[in-house]
Amino acid sequence: MSSRIRFARNIAGFPFPHRAKRDERRELLTLVRDRAINSHLASQLLWVDLEESPTIERLVLHERHLISKQHARASEPRAVAISAPDEWLSIMVNEEDHLRIQVMRSGLALEEALKHIEEVDEKLEDRLDYAFSQRFGFLTACPTNVGTGLRVSAMLHMPALKLTGEIDKVRRAAKALNIAVRGFYGEGSEAAGDIYQLSNQTTLGRTEHDLLAELSERIIPEVIQYERHARGVLMEKRRSFLEDRVHRALGTLLHARMIDAEESLQQLSLVRLGIQVGVIKEVGLEPVNQLILLSQPAHLQRLAGREMDQNERRVERATLIRQRLRA
Repeated sequence: MSSRIRFARNIAGFPFPHRAKRDERRELLTLVRDRAINSHLASQLLWVDLEESPTIERLVLHERHLISKQHARASEPRAVAISAPDEWLSIMVNEEDHLRIQVMRSGLALEEALKHIEEVDEKLEDRLDYAFSQRFGFLTACPTNVGTGLRVSAMLHMPALKLTGEIDKVRRAAKALNIAVRGFYGEGSEAAGDIYQLSNQTTLGRTEHDLLAELSERIIPEVIQYERHARGVLMEKRRSFLEDRVHRALGTLLHARMIDAEESLQQLSLVRLGIQVGVIKEVGLEPVNQLILLSQPAHLQRLAGREMDQNERRVERATLIRQRLRA
């Protein structure tokens, strides 16, 4: 579904964020904001001071994968810089590290993402003094990021592996290769909607291009091939079972009057699978992809223009899904 490359960087002379005092965090924010805005990183770069942002807007940024859940909820001085309007670049400031630079691309495009994040990193390094050791590489708050500070991730939709019960084999195989398999919103999240993030767990002793090649040329294509094989098995040997599941899901989404976020994601996942294997033809892929994001709690409330309690959101979500799928 999408590719992401992230660099963890820290500024020499400042304590790591979890050890920094409030005035030191604020001083670092000012330094990074001034240097980032003048580095011409994107055609337009928005600077969002999260301490001053409304809760809904911070949660929207999290649901769009532009900031982490911890960054959205923390109370200390922190910010994010975002390229506009395409959001291909985001830089979290004062998260676990001083800088978490992230580049995202649609589909499997890890090499392109690495090329762009290296350009951003070089421009920032020209204006900021990174904490670096000749022995260990880039110094980071978490030992697993020391070295390149690189995290390579791909977001994959794997409903057929879930339906065939093969997803646990993928998890075990990935763990043996030091690959983390996480949920829709990364570390600590569940695989809502059968969407998984695969990423490297360590960076020390490896170059950026070695890490990228391992994931983009070997591991991720193999996992994608497993999912395609599972879809083929379902279509060939269990077609009635598959048709029943995806049409039940579509029926639920077209007729439900109340639906929570978890159930809607699961049903949208099955409908997406049905479209991709040709079982569902009356609904397009694009509205389903949009609803996976728009049906999330913060996006739903921003779209409605008001805060809602859980029951109100369930009604609003069911209405939105019916309207979009029937459009």
